[in-house]
Order: sequence, then C-alpha cells, then structure tokens
Amino acid sequence: MYKEPNTTVTPPLDTQILRLSRLADNIKEILNTSQTTFALPQGAMEGLSQLAGSLTRLSRQIAQQEEERTNLLALADIGQVINSSLEPNEVLRIVMDTIVRLTGAERGFLMLKDEDGELSFRVARNWEQETLDPSEFAISRTIVNRVAMEGQALLTTNAQEDPRFGGQESIVAYNLRSILCVPLKMKDQVTGVIYADNRVRTGLFTETERDLLTAFGNQAAVAIENARLFESVRLTLAEVTELKNLMDNVFASIASGVITADIEDKITLCNRAAESILGQRSNDLVGNSLNEMLNPLAQDLFPHINTVRQTDEAVIGLEVSPMLPNKGIVDLRFNLSPLKDAAQHTQGVAIVLDDLTERKRLEAQRRLFEKMVSPAVINQLDPDKVALGGKRMDITCLFADIRGFTSYSEKLAPEELVSILNQYLAVSADAVLAQEGTIDKFMGDAIMAWFNAPIPQPDHTLRAVHAALGIRDAINQLHQELPPDAHLSFGVGIHYGNAVLGLVGTEKRLDYTAIGDSVNTAKRIQENSEPSQILISKEAFAQVKDQVEIKEVEPVIAKGKSQPVEVYEILGLK
Repeated sequence: MYKEPNTTVTPPLDTQILRLSRLADNIKEILNTSQTTFALPQGAMEGLSQLAGSLTRLSRQIAQQEEERTNLLALADIGQVINSSLEPNEVLRIVMDTIVRLTGAERGFLMLKDEDGELSFRVARNWEQETLDPSEFAISRTIVNRVAMEGQALLTTNAQEDPRFGGQESIVAYNLRSILCVPLKMKDQVTGVIYADNRVRTGLFTETERDLLTAFGNQAAVAIENARLFESVRLTLAEVTELKNLMDNVFASIASGVITADIEDKITLCNRAAESILGQRSNDLVGNSLNEMLNPLAQDLFPHINTVRQTDEAVIGLEVSPMLPNKGIVDLRFNLSPLKDAAQHTQGVAIVLDDLTERKRLEAQRRLFEKMVSPAVINQLDPDKVALGGKRMDITCLFADIRGFTSYSEKLAPEELVSILNQYLAVSADAVLAQEGTIDKFMGDAIMAWFNAPIPQPDHTLRAVHAALGIRDAINQLHQELPPDAHLSFGVGIHYGNAVLGLVGTEKRLDYTAIGDSVNTAKRIQENSEPSQILISKEAFAQVKDQVEIKEVEPVIAKGKSQPVEVYEILGLK
C-alpha cells in the first residue's frame, strides 16, 4: 500500500519555546480554575503542577541555550569576517557594527596602543551603523585605562550608581550608564580595548555579553596583529619592489656592459649595454652557457675567468680585440671579479665590459692631429666654441721645404721615396711642435706653420726662429742615419705680419688655416732661400734682433711683390 512521504517540518526553535511557555500557562490556568469550579484528584493536581513547573524551566533552558547558540554563531560569524580580509579598517568596521547589534549598545569604540603605548581611537560606530565624529568620543577614560592596565574585562549596569566610579567626572558629565569594556590581548600583552556603552538604558549588559565581547577581543587581537604584520610585509614588499625597480633601472642604464654568471657558468644577468656591445639579445644570453654565448672571446677571456675563480681576486683592465659576428673587430676592456653573496661566499663571476672601439679611433685621430697641431694648442681649444669664420691677428709664419727632392725622386721607387720624405717632414714637424707651433699643412716636400695662434704667444717670432734652427739640427742628425745619396738640404723662410686665422670650409669638413699677404710673403722668402739657409724678413727680425745672430744678404725679388723684400740670414742665437 502506498504511503504518503513524511513531510513534517520541525518548527523553529523560538516557536517551540513559545509553545512550551503557552502550554505551561494553560496548565497553570487549569489548576487555578479547578480550585474554584471543580475538584481534581489530589495526585492529578500535583502532577499538573509539576508538569507546569517543568515546562517553564524547560522553556527557560531552551531560551538560554538558544541565546548561547546565537552568540556562538555570531562569534563564529565575527571570526569569519576577521579572517576574510587583511584590511584592518574594513574588518573592524564590520565587527564593531556586529558587536553593537548583538549587545544592544548605543555606541562601540575600538582603541589600540600606538608606538608610545598610548591608546588611540581606531573605530567608532553607533547603533545606526554610522561612523562617529571625533566630537562624539565622550567615553570614560577611567574605565578604559583601568581595563588596559589590569587586562580584565569590566562591566557596569549603571555607572551613575556604581560605587567603583563614584565621583568620576566623565561618567557624570557624559551621563554614562551601561558600560562594557574588554581588553585586546596578544601573547598576554594588552594591545588595545573594546568599549561599548548605552547612555540611556541601565542593566543593558550581562555577563553573557561580557563573555561574548571578551571572546571576540581575543580573536580581534590576533586579527589586528595579523593585519599589522601583513601591512608591514606589504610596505616592505613595496619598498623592496621599488628598490628592485630602481636597481633594474640603474642596471639597465649603466653605460658599461654587465654580465653575471653563476658557479655553473650559466648567465644570470645581462644589461642593455652588454647587449649592444656584444650584438646579442639578453633573452638569448640569460640562462645559457657563458662559454657558448661568449665563444668569440673564449681564447682571450676564459683563462682570466678561471684565474678569478681560483684566486678569488679581480682582474682589472683586461683589453682584447676579438672579431664579433655582425660587428667585426672591436676593442673591448674587461673587469672580472668574483660575485659574492651577503655572507661573502663566491657565487659566480661578474663581468664588466666597455667598448673602446670608438674611443681608440678618436684617440688615433687625436694623435694624428697632434702631429699637425701642438698638443698644448689642442688642450686649450674649446670644441663648443669652434665656429666658421676668422679673426685678424699678428702671426709669425714659417715655410720650410726639402731642396733637391724633385731630382732625387726620379731615382727611387714611390714606396722608398715616400719613406724618405716622411722622415724629413717628420723631423721638421717635430721641431715646429716642440715650440708649440701650429702646422697648417704639408705641401709635397714643404711644410707650412705659424705661431701666436690660436693661442697667443708673446715670443712667437723667437719660437719660429727656434723651430727653424731645430729643423736644421734635426736634418743634420737625420743625415747621420741616411745613406749619402739621401742627404737632402732644406730652406726656411720666416715673416712677421697680419693675417686672418680661423675655420674655413663647411660644418662637415673644416680647415683651420691662415690667410693673408704675410703668409704669401713667408712663402716667397722660403722660395728664395739657398740650401740649408734660414731667411727672416725685416719685420720678423725687428721682433728678435737682440736675441739672434744674423748675416745681411741681398733683398730677394719675390713673386707678386713690386718691391724687393729685405731679409736677413739667421746664423744662430746670441
């Protein structure tokens, strides 16, 4: 036979308590009625009376258990809320709203100790779930300080009449009545307090609310400490992250290439400069073998890396010139050092590399320039102020050429001829540069130079004379090294006058030169000099007449000059 399924639903616990209470009341009413309208057997009367008492006690017990269950559920909910987030302000706001609702408090406050041990407000809420304005923080500091000091919960049902707080101004002034205050403890240390009150009702709080709030305080203290630790870790992590980003930026922006490898020769770091110098991407380098990735450098570099590992000492200033793919021959400088951890244990090797290719090219150009212009002059030139145009000034111009070179050149192969010519020009240039003169140009077998520009030289004419004598002495010395058929003579012309000196040409190709009649005059004087003769114009002689020994000679007929040019032969210095 088919039976209907049991669909009986157990009524809610509060409904059952109500039913038991009504049943007890009904029994009591029957007992009262029986005394006036009808008589029940004595045994029945006693049984009903006991039943009514039992039902009343049962309903009270059930109600008390229900209240305890509700409080436990609320405590569990509070614990869940606390553990659901590590944002202390949000958690504590929700928790304080829950405490105010469960206890029936008008207001709830949570205070924590600061670094100085003073209590300060962290959360303040009212029964309408609103944050209280600081002007409403009217509480009993006496009770708060007592709980914080003794570490014991404190409950008063009517602070106005409680002999423990008689005469306390705050209690009287703020009309405080029901107050409940419990400590927050962490490892037996009071870290703060929870304070709840009601300024209207007395007898609001009981030991049940006290125990509930105490239990919550234990949970809240742990949650707050966890939140503090989390916040500290988060701030530390943020600082570490910021520092790491800074270090990454610094590492990436270092002009020198930096590569690090662990003890297994695996590349662990590579900055942008190293990528550029080696012509390889960081992604291709990191994680791979140092030997494989730097194979073109292996022969020059790895013996020194092994030395660093064995001696635990750095190798500084190692220069090599390897052939790199897609870059050709480059000039590199390496600094190798052991890579150590915080405990000073070697964990690998750090390689710092610089590309010297461009620098060495510029140095070679400078050395070449120094052969044309005195290094003392170069050091005083300001590249930022160099511009096209000229400046008129007095200079002493010197021309010197090798005599007999044209006929001599017919006897030699071009390679030998150039070698001999360079030797003569080299000693002539050295003599000029020794006096900090400026070599304008080499013109075949001749050299043009001047003094007093671009750096002023008060004794510039005397310097030109010294240079001419230096050329004579250097060529005589050179004759001792060359075969007799390579002994060539020279002629020098010196003139003092006005010229325009500066940069001519374009922005891409500049030539620092001197232009003017005085330059042409010096050239014409040199063309009229005899082999191994140094001729100086009357204008130049006037500048050094007390310092040189001369010989008077006939004026020279200079090409382009309408009148003969008065000259003197320099014999030496006084």
